[in-house]
Amino acid sequence: MIKQADIVIIGGGVVGCSIAYNLAKAGAGKVAVIERAYLASGATGRCGAGVRMQWGSKTNCLLSRESVKILENLPAILEEKDDIEFNQSGYLLLAYTDKMVDQFKKNLVLQNSLDIPARWTTPSEAKEIVPQLNIEGLLGATFCGKDGHANPFKVTSLYAKAARRLGVEFYTYTEVTDITVKSGKITTVHTTKGDIDTNTVINAAGGYAKVVGRMAGVELPIFPERHEILVTEPVEPMHMPMVMCFYHNLYCQQTPHGSFIMGIGHPNEPETFTIKSSLSFLPEMARRITKILPPLKNLNVIRQWAGLYDMCPDRTPILGEDSALKGFYIAAGFSGHGFMISPIVGKLMAQTIMGSPTDIPITMFSAERFALNQLYIEPSVV
Repeated sequence: MIKQADIVIIGGGVVGCSIAYNLAKAGAGKVAVIERAYLASGATGRCGAGVRMQWGSKTNCLLSRESVKILENLPAILEEKDDIEFNQSGYLLLAYTDKMVDQFKKNLVLQNSLDIPARWTTPSEAKEIVPQLNIEGLLGATFCGKDGHANPFKVTSLYAKAARRLGVEFYTYTEVTDITVKSGKITTVHTTKGDIDTNTVINAAGGYAKVVGRMAGVELPIFPERHEILVTEPVEPMHMPMVMCFYHNLYCQQTPHGSFIMGIGHPNEPETFTIKSSLSFLPEMARRITKILPPLKNLNVIRQWAGLYDMCPDRTPILGEDSALKGFYIAAGFSGHGFMISPIVGKLMAQTIMGSPTDIPITMFSAERFALNQLYIEPSVV
């Protein structure tokens, strides 16, 4: 392991790898990425792989819109030839209450003002988009055809490959054990394989971001929340977009390989780092999804798993330098949508660290907003 680095990134998920590439591209010097297991082994590799621009806050709309632009051309941007399997088959968001209808229509005004091509659909129009959809009780839906999904392992791998080519060092199966701070400055990152002297650390540790923050004496309002997912056998393509329902707290999509991926969250569980699947998940998932998409009842399930959302109180990420500790940067609290906005997050973090103008102002993402009670509440999270 190297003994010194200009920047140490803690977390080898898609966010950490995206930041690493963008820093190397900007000439940030010696950059090291520390990952406790293998790249994308945490939330990235356990996510639902969705990419959507249909949000209820301007901040998340902008982050996702710019990320979609990057994902559409990512191999060319990174000068790599691998396919990230970015399929823009759309997102259909279902509304079952008057309150949801009002919120969705308010969201559409915002989204359309930002050139996001989402639209309102009636129940019958929603069924035209997804013929398998049961529209009983449905009041309407929104649809954006430029939303879709990508392969999180391939996106992460592509960023890591491009970053390595530019000189970034990756240390997998290496755990950060402590961070030394002296006189208000970071001096050393301690790991299970040695120490690295550095004055700049980026906390991209996902559900463990609070733990990493505490190593440096920084308290973050981020907490882990378990979400469970399953994948079915592959079947013939049904040509359907991602179906998402906040009322039933679920999402479901068919991958390019024919398998269906679907999941639900456990927002009422105590804070936990467990990623074990529960016995109740499969029957509960089956009950919810077959009510909305009845033809899926005949699918065989291949496996199920769980992962952690790194939740923020307002469901909006924390990005930027900590106000109390110079050189300690945070890119966490994504509340389940870190993968889909990782391309622009990597770019913004690199611009911030390098002192360059940012493509999007990121001061609103500072952790200081919680002390000032200036929250950016995102209403559209499963």
